[in-house]
Amino acid sequence: MTEPVLEFLGDMKLELGAAGDPDANWRTGRNADDILWLALDKKDTGTNTISEDVIRELNAHIATAEKDMPKALVIRSAKQSGFAAGADIGSFDAMSDEGATDLLQQGHDVLDRIEALPCPTICVVHGAALGAGFELALACDYRIAVDGASFAFPEVQLGLHPGLGGTFRLPALIDPTEAMTMMLTGKTAYTKRAKSLGIVDVIVEERHVAAAVQAAADRKIDEHEQGLKARALGFEQARSLVARQMRSQTEKKAPKEHYPAPYALIDLWEEYGGNRDDMQRGEIESFAELIKTDTSKNLRRVFFLRQKLKDAARGDDDIDHVHVIGAGAMGTEIAAMAAIKGKRVTLGDVQTDPLGRGIKQAAQICLDKHLSRTETRDALDRLMPDPHGYGIAQADLIIEAAPEKIDLKEKIFAGLKGKMKKGAILASNTSSLSVDDLMSHAPAKTRFAGLHFFNPVSQIDLVEIVKGAGTNAKTMDCLAAFCGAIGKLPAKVGDYPGFVVNRALTPYLMEAMVLMDEGVPKEVIDTAALRFGMPMGPVTLADQVGLDIGLHVAESLRDNLDKPMAEISQTLCGKVEAGNLGKKSGKGFYDWSDGTPHPDADMDNAPEDLTDRLILPMLNACVEVLRCEVAKDDDQVDGAMIFATGWAPFRGGPMHYARSRGVDDIVSRLKELKQAYGPRFTPDEGWQSLG
Repeated sequence: MTEPVLEFLGDMKLELGAAGDPDANWRTGRNADDILWLALDKKDTGTNTISEDVIRELNAHIATAEKDMPKALVIRSAKQSGFAAGADIGSFDAMSDEGATDLLQQGHDVLDRIEALPCPTICVVHGAALGAGFELALACDYRIAVDGASFAFPEVQLGLHPGLGGTFRLPALIDPTEAMTMMLTGKTAYTKRAKSLGIVDVIVEERHVAAAVQAAADRKIDEHEQGLKARALGFEQARSLVARQMRSQTEKKAPKEHYPAPYALIDLWEEYGGNRDDMQRGEIESFAELIKTDTSKNLRRVFFLRQKLKDAARGDDDIDHVHVIGAGAMGTEIAAMAAIKGKRVTLGDVQTDPLGRGIKQAAQICLDKHLSRTETRDALDRLMPDPHGYGIAQADLIIEAAPEKIDLKEKIFAGLKGKMKKGAILASNTSSLSVDDLMSHAPAKTRFAGLHFFNPVSQIDLVEIVKGAGTNAKTMDCLAAFCGAIGKLPAKVGDYPGFVVNRALTPYLMEAMVLMDEGVPKEVIDTAALRFGMPMGPVTLADQVGLDIGLHVAESLRDNLDKPMAEISQTLCGKVEAGNLGKKSGKGFYDWSDGTPHPDADMDNAPEDLTDRLILPMLNACVEVLRCEVAKDDDQVDGAMIFATGWAPFRGGPMHYARSRGVDDIVSRLKELKQAYGPRFTPDEGWQSLG
């Protein structure tokens, strides 16, 4: 929200509560045209959530309006951060069976009362309207979107479906199949898309909100009407046909065994989609059941792991100007994300062609991030090609993103000496080289660290901040805050071969290579991982990362770890020597000419120990990095693996899975695998402290 909006709300003289109650969450007021404004301003936080106290207070305000009916009712947010980020997830664990149902019913009753008001009800949305916030907006007659507004139901990411009327209000408003798609996938409808779907009635700039509200209050805005398709899906037979298709599509990405919520939603819609009252009752009952499932509990754990990593990014980074050395894929994406988030960025490279490609790539990232034309223009204005390195002297942070060759990085560091401004930080985007070794060549050891981004940077949120022996706390805190400022999740880790993520991931990838050398088809290997819950099989992932990079990391770990590793696959070496590097070359183990492969093999003849051979080496490595204090705790390991690799989120993370399965069982299984396949499966001594 912009300052003019804050001034606008101030001009409305909106007060907290009915009598200036400092503990209230709503600001209220009536203007001269008898329009009642309710502005959500949840106390003690910068982000609105729809909590029990918010609903209770809203109920009181609606009751007051019913006694003294205004010309119109307007609901909006008084927060700069946006409309509302959904329900208060922290309260979910405390819900008993009866408690969940009672709380949901209270919320439904309030939204039903808003919907039943005889005066026009108007929701003004800026920023994101998520989950319960979106449902509050749907209870209103009109939705006015300030440019940049967005709408989504991310409940599926918590193992749930909408629980405050979304399952019946959205399909009643727009094309039901589009509504179901939004709820099943959690995808966001940005402003223009929301308008084309019929979610939004009017798009305005902030300065025109008052005029749009007045037009809605006078009922001069036409309400959206559904088409013939929506009416056809009012019949159960038509819904059943579409529901079967939805189940088939959903099973490809979210198997029912692991993710029950989408199927519960499809069942609800198929059975009750023609009757709103039945759908409402079914929604409440289904939500109350889903909240008890292990999947939902673990996915809510993932939500809080994200929050915990975000908390590590709090503070001021004092970084205005970033200089990135290396305009390859990684360097360009790092530069683009920093520019998008408001940093001044110079991008340097020894050649000019990569700089030109880099600017085009940055423009595409802006498009993929749904930036407006103005936002894209501003981001690209902040990103300057810098072939001569003029930005080095002005930069608060220099990020080296050159290829993983220590002699090349040493040469770059030597060239920076005497050029960096006082107090500037130098960070290396290394994925496998020792930060301590690199530090010996850095201009200032205390202001040097590893800053390991993951490819593609624009899509993967995690960043490992690697502390070297000489890195001071101020540098680590500043880099963590920088990550937060550009929308990333920082994990502060110690210097160790592979750090945390690559140390755990590499044995998984290398075991897949060994299995292929043994004759197990790649499709069978990948299917086993997918059925465990990984978003991508290890062979596909190796192709996507780049087989040359995977080989380099594996060799680095082999040369720097005291522990035995799987033998490096000769098949892998042959692929690299032939230039078949995976996705980036068009062919690796898979042919990528038709897009990302999606193997689904017959598993009847798969080795019985296949899944454990893939997964347990990862768990063993996770315990190792904890024992060696490379990672802070279980939560950091779980968060790092989930947000960097997509590690089966419904299982709550590798350490959570290990504890749930049982330490004794895993250690026993590792010993069996060691006896069958060799010392690489030796249980780490750190398991003893977890038992």
